[in-house]
Amino acid sequence: MAKVNIKIEGVSYQVEEGLTILEAAKACGYEIPSLCAFNHGECSNGSCRVCLVEVKGARGLVASCVYPVNEGMEVIISSPKATEARRASVELLLSNHNINCQQCDKNGKCELLHVASITGAREGRYQGTKTPVTVDQLTPAIIRDTSKCILCGRCVARCQNAHGMGILGFENRGFQTIVAPAENRSFLNSPCIQCGQCVSVCPTGALMEKSEIAKVDAAFKAGKHVVVQTAPAVRAALGEEFGMPVGTAVTGKMVAALKRLGFHKVYDTNFAADLTIMEEGTELLGRIQNGGVLPMITSCSPGWINYAEYNYGDLLPHLSTCKSPHQMQGAILKSYYAEKKGIDPKDIFVVSIMPCTAKKDEAEREQLRVNGLKDVDAVLTTRELAKMIKRAGILFTRLPDEEFDQDLMGEYTGAGVIFGVTGGVMEAALRTVYFVLTGKEHEAIKFEAVRGFEGIREASMDINGMTVNVAIAHGMKNAKVLLDDIRAGKSKYHFIEIMGCPGGCIAGGGQPIVRSCFLPNEDDDIQDTFRAKRAAALYSEDERQHLRQSHKNTQVQKLYEEFLGKPNSHKAHELLHTHYNARIGFND
Repeated sequence: MAKVNIKIEGVSYQVEEGLTILEAAKACGYEIPSLCAFNHGECSNGSCRVCLVEVKGARGLVASCVYPVNEGMEVIISSPKATEARRASVELLLSNHNINCQQCDKNGKCELLHVASITGAREGRYQGTKTPVTVDQLTPAIIRDTSKCILCGRCVARCQNAHGMGILGFENRGFQTIVAPAENRSFLNSPCIQCGQCVSVCPTGALMEKSEIAKVDAAFKAGKHVVVQTAPAVRAALGEEFGMPVGTAVTGKMVAALKRLGFHKVYDTNFAADLTIMEEGTELLGRIQNGGVLPMITSCSPGWINYAEYNYGDLLPHLSTCKSPHQMQGAILKSYYAEKKGIDPKDIFVVSIMPCTAKKDEAEREQLRVNGLKDVDAVLTTRELAKMIKRAGILFTRLPDEEFDQDLMGEYTGAGVIFGVTGGVMEAALRTVYFVLTGKEHEAIKFEAVRGFEGIREASMDINGMTVNVAIAHGMKNAKVLLDDIRAGKSKYHFIEIMGCPGGCIAGGGQPIVRSCFLPNEDDDIQDTFRAKRAAALYSEDERQHLRQSHKNTQVQKLYEEFLGKPNSHKAHELLHTHYNARIGFND
């Protein structure tokens, strides 16, 4: 990459050509106040004017987040003119902001308050009429509050960049402008997939998950038998909420915290991930051997399922009929577990700790009820669990490492752990499919070809003379490429894994917010590397497991022997499988 010579605050530097002033300054050791979280197309319009600087020879101040460096440029960050302009920009944002910080779920992670502190902005400096307020809380997953929106456009860009969808956009003009679905509709009345990627980039509390902590509190108060399960990706990120380095695996401390919160049983959703592989792998082999609909596509990601129902209703027969792992676990808890423990299923309250806001929406599906009972009663995000731990006064970093409850569904394999990263479901499935078809284990447990963060990956595997072609996509923008090929009759694959969120569950919309301004001990590139660090935590735990293939889970084997019969049995279908419905347009 070519270099250019610039000066910042009178000091000479060489920086890469093509960088913005904001990026170049960061590389040279300067932190210009800004509301650009990534500056990788997620906030590219420079509308907030928080990062204004002087450039010698330029007419007026420039927004450093969009202004490219060039040879001989001289940048002045700390001049009175620039510092006063930045302060005024933040004060103008505050003048139209709902300052109810004590009640805001983003308290402590609000970037607007962060830049207000840095710039010395004063609340109440400017007074005037505020933008009309819309509070949308009709979906089970996401709340939108325009009184806290600063019109930065990061959510608009993320929806487009990750999914190519454009659910959110700028509505109205001038002072009446708001960010909303078309015609300021509710998310409920739009084809939003509820993934929460918009929530993960929102700098304020304008977009947040819909909390279900009160539901859990009510279940304890009502004397329910409250059972909690945790998704694999949670352990790779929860520690970040307590100041631990990004990518620290905190499995043992997470379990200890959950036990101290009073849950009657603490289980790992990895058990059900192993169960999913047994059901899904059997379904795949049945389709291959019996001329079923191919390629078969995984069904673990509820954001992806929503997308398919809205946009590819004609391809729904390609989706595996398996429920997602936490829904399977809920169904087993209210049947097998209830029977073994002698508890009325109506008295069991299942809580899922998930990295995903779309799981909240999924848990409300009518198809995911057995005998009128929801499989899962409440879904908490990783962030919500952290709030419960802090509320209880638990010093998370001082907790000992403890084990999940081991009875009935306490065992899990490394294959279940890696479900949390893109390519993980595929790798787990291949480990078992290979064994089923050959009667022996694959010599290399790891399937490197399906790992990584490229938007689309593919691999072929020879199994007993049969070539099995697979593909992986994450983010709907990438999934669309594979889906359009299927629709056009050009797909060569037998099995496709699709994850709704870029990177998979490790980067789900319910995970801790990764912002360098709130992570002072992290490297400057943390927003580029956090997915890899969280993924490494899961792969490392996989390697530490004594059992690494789902079919070796002895408690899953016992579940089939004592209760389900065999994979894809009639009883298994009643409890562990579901169906999907094409959605024509969306609710009016």
